[in-house]
Amino acid sequence: MSATASFSRPARGLFDFVGAALCLWAAAYHTPVGALGRDLGARLFSAKTDTRPLLAYYTGGVYESHDVTAPTPLTTPVPDVEVLASVPPGRALGQGVFASVAALNDDARRPVDALARRYGLPFASSDDAALVVERARAELGSEDAAVLAVFAGYDVARYAARRADAEGRAPNLEMLAQRLPPSSAKAIASASTALMLGTAYALSWPVAPGTRVSSPFGWRTHPTLGRGQFHTGVDLSVPEGTEVKAVADGVVRRASEDAVNGRVVILDHGRGVSTAYCHNSFLRVSTGQRVRAGDTIADSGTTGRSTGPHVHYQLELGHKPMDPFAFRGSKPVVIDAPVPPPPGPTRPEGTAQLKKAFDQFGPPPESEE
Repeated sequence: MSATASFSRPARGLFDFVGAALCLWAAAYHTPVGALGRDLGARLFSAKTDTRPLLAYYTGGVYESHDVTAPTPLTTPVPDVEVLASVPPGRALGQGVFASVAALNDDARRPVDALARRYGLPFASSDDAALVVERARAELGSEDAAVLAVFAGYDVARYAARRADAEGRAPNLEMLAQRLPPSSAKAIASASTALMLGTAYALSWPVAPGTRVSSPFGWRTHPTLGRGQFHTGVDLSVPEGTEVKAVADGVVRRASEDAVNGRVVILDHGRGVSTAYCHNSFLRVSTGQRVRAGDTIADSGTTGRSTGPHVHYQLELGHKPMDPFAFRGSKPVVIDAPVPPPPGPTRPEGTAQLKKAFDQFGPPPESEE
């Protein structure tokens, strides 16, 4: 036997030994079962362990680098159950209008003050704004025309509403805007923002309001990638199979699956507001379907890039992710709101985490109405 042949068996045996050792190491340090064994050993010998990321597979929720005993830190504190209850549409629109008016300078506020004087009402709170809008709606025939009157003036809004009515057009902001001169562009943009914010304030919650937030909106250490990343939604820790509800009326723009978001539903609520629900185990809706607020659209799960059962709930205004908690509560939060998309069909572009999902479903289908 040659020298080369005599060394072949020991070399293979060493290779097999190293391979087996690597497999055992991987099983112990990179699988939930191995982590369970190491955690048990650490408990018996009162030693420290780093098994929490893998044990999240069993405990539910998303592992974070810090203990989550309360839903903090959030960019906005997590409200209690009462605060998370749905806001009536009229009051929500008042919040949206008041938040938009707060961003105006004194000159731009003149139509607001004039409309409030017309109805003999103050304009010092979101409730005042809701009353002013309701009075204007009764006269002008539509919510959109009433909001336009706040920012462009009553006469301008009435002119646009009458023209749209004479032409047999729906008195929505898109149609009203087409009947006004370019000088009204800023007022139209403010009205569009107010309607968008009002829609966001009226959203309900996709799961039970008391659900623990396992990962808030904002910067975090990603639980699976291990690096800093901006979290574009909130993770709500619920058992697998929990019913996920639509937070408002809308149209399903996507109901499918990808490697990152798992089984995902994206709803378009109109006025530049969309919501996404990721990592579900089962989808109960299909693309193009119209849903009502409170309809069950999915069952929660842990599909896609996930370390445990939860719902990733994402709110986007004008295709920009926003903290959903910023729109909860009785008082509006004055924010630097994104500019809504122009009226009419547009192609949602999404955020980094959901960009691929948004890209896949393309432009929305034409309305059947």
